[in-house]
Amino acid sequence: MRLTAVGCRGSVPGPDSPASSYLVEAEDADGRTWRLLLDLGSGALGSLQRVVDPFALDAVLVTHLHPDHFIDLCPLYVYLRYHPQTGYAVTGGHKPVVVRGPGDLEDRLGSAYGLAADETMRCVFDIQSHTPTWSLGPFTVEVVAVEHPVEAFGLRVHGPSEDDPDRQVVLAYSGDTDECPGAVDVARDADLFLCEAAFVEGRDEPRGVHLTGLRAGRIAQEAGAKRLVLTHLPPWNEDTVALAEARTTYAGPITVCEPLGVYRV
Repeated sequence: MRLTAVGCRGSVPGPDSPASSYLVEAEDADGRTWRLLLDLGSGALGSLQRVVDPFALDAVLVTHLHPDHFIDLCPLYVYLRYHPQTGYAVTGGHKPVVVRGPGDLEDRLGSAYGLAADETMRCVFDIQSHTPTWSLGPFTVEVVAVEHPVEAFGLRVHGPSEDDPDRQVVLAYSGDTDECPGAVDVARDADLFLCEAAFVEGRDEPRGVHLTGLRAGRIAQEAGAKRLVLTHLPPWNEDTVALAEARTTYAGPITVCEPLGVYRV
């Protein structure tokens, strides 16, 4: 599997990166490349077009319904429906992109876009609610509830190793969460744990919202994750602070997610 950080800023887009969006790619036994997008937050569709043709997406998995994680599904709908050469309005249809998320995703998406009462996005999106496990191509995805002010999930993506396709590996993605048993379950024995660290110890006190670097490291250590990549840092945070905090609680390799960075799993 390959992970590309389409957008890695948190809460709002930053000057160097859009908000949360991560492309996961892997080949099946026949050599066909499958593409999952984990979240599509504020501004991420623009960056996505630098990485892949949006028509090549197989699925978008939404962790929760805060704008920095899902709102660019609205312009993706426009792109897929109205593209003058390949859009639905021109071709009369194509296989819809699977979009899975919390149960009220379809209503929230329609409201955000401003759909009329008789309109639907189902001509381009196959919208489904999350289930505990789900498979597509070479991927199997586990969905785990985590702690956040709205219904929120972390994701465990199982797929073939980039270096040895016969070996299965796990990419874990925290979504947005504070320290909780679900976050540990998401990260358990992961080959790469992509974990938010939006808060700073001693500055951002509310609990039940986000992790700090220290708490992200503690989760990774408890879960036995093999590698920690910190992400979802707001543009007003210093990356070095989150990194230093995480190093006090996690003994394994740690990096801060880089915009458009590619990570082999």
